[in-house]
Amino acid sequence: MFDTVLVANRGEIALRVMRACRELGLRTVAVYSEADRDAPHVTYADDAYLIGPGPSGESYLKIDRVIEAAQKSGAGAIHPGYGFLAENSRFARAVRDAGLVFVGPPASAMERVAGKVEARNEAKTANVPVVPGTLKPLNDVSEVLPLAEEYGYPIAIKAVSGGGGRGLRVVWEKDEIEPAFESARREAEVSFNDSALYVEKYLSNPRHIEIQILADTHGNVVHLGERDCSVQRRHQKLIEECPSPALTSELRAEMGASAVRLAQSVGYISAGTLEYLFQDGNFYFLEMNTRIQVEHTVTEMVYGIDLVQAQLRVAQGEKLWLRQEDLVPRGHAIECRINAEDPLANFRPALGTLGDYREPVGLGVRVDSGVRAGYTVPQFYDSMLAKLVTWGYDRSEAIARMIRALKDYQIEGLTTVIPFHRAVMEHPEFIKGEVSVNFIPKHPELKDTVTALVAPKEAVEPLEEAAEPRSFAVEVNGRRFSVRMAEVGAPAGANGQAAGGARKAPKKRKGKKGSASPQDANGVICPLQGVVAAVRAESGQEVESGQVLFVVEAMKMENEITAPRAGKIADVRVKQGASIEAGSVLATYAE
Repeated sequence: MFDTVLVANRGEIALRVMRACRELGLRTVAVYSEADRDAPHVTYADDAYLIGPGPSGESYLKIDRVIEAAQKSGAGAIHPGYGFLAENSRFARAVRDAGLVFVGPPASAMERVAGKVEARNEAKTANVPVVPGTLKPLNDVSEVLPLAEEYGYPIAIKAVSGGGGRGLRVVWEKDEIEPAFESARREAEVSFNDSALYVEKYLSNPRHIEIQILADTHGNVVHLGERDCSVQRRHQKLIEECPSPALTSELRAEMGASAVRLAQSVGYISAGTLEYLFQDGNFYFLEMNTRIQVEHTVTEMVYGIDLVQAQLRVAQGEKLWLRQEDLVPRGHAIECRINAEDPLANFRPALGTLGDYREPVGLGVRVDSGVRAGYTVPQFYDSMLAKLVTWGYDRSEAIARMIRALKDYQIEGLTTVIPFHRAVMEHPEFIKGEVSVNFIPKHPELKDTVTALVAPKEAVEPLEEAAEPRSFAVEVNGRRFSVRMAEVGAPAGANGQAAGGARKAPKKRKGKKGSASPQDANGVICPLQGVVAAVRAESGQEVESGQVLFVVEAMKMENEITAPRAGKIADVRVKQGASIEAGSVLATYAE
């Protein structure tokens, strides 16, 4: 048993886990990077520890620092959330070796399905259908061509340790193999520290459907229906719903039974998800996620089960209290991921600081968020700000409620995908439930609708500073404390200063190397902040308009920067691995 849980994550999922802990009477501990000092999950927790140094997401990957923080705080368990260390068997084993409880599956079960190749083999053993493909990792790009000829185009080159569409490239013809292989390998190495790849047949127009399972330490396993996650960009989910409008009750039972078989065969414990592709009435196992999923919310709304609380109860050794025959879906739920991205620029990450921020409320509306007014979105993490979920008696009511909630959601100061979600909710094919993973590319008219919905940007006034007394966060030996201070001897002004005190003018920011200036207009400008993942341009090179010259990684996504016009490159100003600001000049054209 344990009474304190350290949450080894950040953002909305950290808050989600902490709220579940509090409802069970458990104390919570946050960990944070330097970039997250003022993040909501840090201030919400009962205790918090810095696990830097450094601002990047690497802080949340430091196993020794996370375990050290747990031991200092008196935590008896660690919940990994999703992403970062959530599916790292070495972390799960280290937690248990330290005498702590890992809120998730045993390391042995994680390892049996950790890579997509291993998972495919386990699925075949459990008599679960899989997409035709390789059953072992590839050693070299030369192995891909014969496989493409065997399976037929298109094929998918995928990261063995992949997830969320990262390390996945679709190849439609022979000439695309080598660049797709190198791009997938590079992204897999950056995202998962594992460059291994495999190949499978790419289904041309499937739905993406997943089954939620829950297993205890006593050998009991149940499934909680399915989620349809077919509306995606860059092979990453944007909208999820439960139940799927495409499945019959018979298919739901068949897919659920296959998920339970696989979970039992690998000795799985805790919440987990099995992902499938569904096309022409047939389903094929894709991968297993050994963690709580982003979209677990829609399952909770329809089945009435708090899945995070269930994870915690199972971790404390409780026998499963749910019977399969009692798990019946009620109503319909939809989740829209509220990302800081520009849907009119191929969902490019959009960094910034939130101005006015107001979440929608009302019957059947749920918001899981990790931001607040005045919060600056860091470049180091995923672009998701929040998850907006609506429930309705049926699908039509859930859609209508989502449209209303999206209109009520106010986020000022940066670009989000809210207009895109509104366009989808009102699209005739979505309303009919006729979607696939190709929904976005098949409907370019969505962009016109989004353009019409985007209101002119208004200047956002800076938030007024808090009046005296003021609260500050301080760190002592890496532990966070809140201190409340009041100025003595002078009344506070409207902006929290002493009355009569002159406010200093803000310092002008010095120009950074590579920053855009009027004379640099004849060049290749980077539209976003990030890290240069690849350089495909060189001095003296003749390029065509639209040719990919650089790849910039931002918010865990690769973004291709193309030539704005044809011409000859004069100077390449950045190297692979360089950190750059939005507006940086990557290369210039010869006169």
